[in-house]
Amino acid sequence: MATRPVYIAGGIRTPFVKSMTNYRHVTTQELMTATLEELVKKFDLQNKIIGDVALGAVMNSSSNWNLARECVLGTSLNPKTPGLTLQRACGTSLEATLLMALKIANHQIDCAIAGGVDSNSDLPLMTSRNLSQKLLDLYTAKGFLPKLKALWKIKLADFKPVVPAVVEPRTHLSMGEHCEQMVQDWEISRALQDELALLSHQRGIAAYQEGFYNDLVFEFKEVKMDGTLRKDTTLEKLAALKPAFDLSGQGSLTAGNSSPLTDGAAAVFLTCDPYARENSHPPLARFVDAKVAAVDFVGGDGLLMAPTIAVSELLKKHHLTLQDFDFYEIHEAFAGQVLCTLKAWESDEYCKKELQLEKALGPIDRAKMNINGGSVALGHPFAATGARIVASLAKTLHQNRKGRGLISICTAGGMGVAAILEAI
Repeated sequence: MATRPVYIAGGIRTPFVKSMTNYRHVTTQELMTATLEELVKKFDLQNKIIGDVALGAVMNSSSNWNLARECVLGTSLNPKTPGLTLQRACGTSLEATLLMALKIANHQIDCAIAGGVDSNSDLPLMTSRNLSQKLLDLYTAKGFLPKLKALWKIKLADFKPVVPAVVEPRTHLSMGEHCEQMVQDWEISRALQDELALLSHQRGIAAYQEGFYNDLVFEFKEVKMDGTLRKDTTLEKLAALKPAFDLSGQGSLTAGNSSPLTDGAAAVFLTCDPYARENSHPPLARFVDAKVAAVDFVGGDGLLMAPTIAVSELLKKHHLTLQDFDFYEIHEAFAGQVLCTLKAWESDEYCKKELQLEKALGPIDRAKMNINGGSVALGHPFAATGARIVASLAKTLHQNRKGRGLISICTAGGMGVAAILEAI
């Protein structure tokens, strides 16, 4: 069966806010449901059956095992709309977009919604493994004495809660600690990281002032814009911040040049051409393709370097160079991660050894990168970032009336997701 083009009709998101602030008493499901409902209103989808809805969250509770379907049922969409819950760390909603695009391209469905949500204010606190096992023993014990014996084994220390953390289980290092290793390996200075962070804030503030986010961000809980943006930040203020991960005196990653812990949700609406025409949904951009890759970070590769592979393989497949793009959306998990990626693409040695290329991919025009702000400034609710970027890039391409955009997102577990969008 011949495939068909897939289009981004648009997207919507909550303002992103620092965790434990404005959305402290809002659940993950409420955040995502509210965002879905705003998307429904934006595209007049009330009581319509959507082909599929793919949503995800990283910091998710086991009680949210059917997150997507429950969110759908909480909106004015037709309840016959199905929902799929998935997760690929920080690349979750870009992966959801890819999955929905593949379904539309292969004529399985005509329209879809993809999105993601995360809230560190709604962390699922877990019990220790010891307590879980002892409670199971108590539950399965038959008779009074066996139950009393099982109950006697439970100690006060067993009740200490286990708080989810962004730590790699195989290395026991946080993402920030891994990125510290990367910036040292690639000799990325603190000054360069702070400069990129400052630019991210300046561009994010300018985009809001110019009205770019007016139809992309809806007011939620009396919040109208991203709470992590800093209009008054300067290089001097950024330079005064202490290292956040490496306290040995060699650290260069700070709260200022790293993406903050953030709460928020985002979603995008995808269609095929016939559906878009029939329902008056003029598309903004075409979703061309995407690629996922991984690195052996346990074996010594940089944890957040997988996007370099995903992008190079995507370029090879479509016979493109890194310079064949008008806009670049490179997720700023850390300013240092972005700078490591850019330097790797410019390195003949790295590209030959790690990417199996004849020569380096070369530099990009930094003026075309994250032109409306990046994750360091706007915030990074893990699973929502991909949808945030897809919606923003689609609008940027539509406003430009021509061109091509590249998305690059690093994720936990040493993975990366890359995608290409084109103006129509």
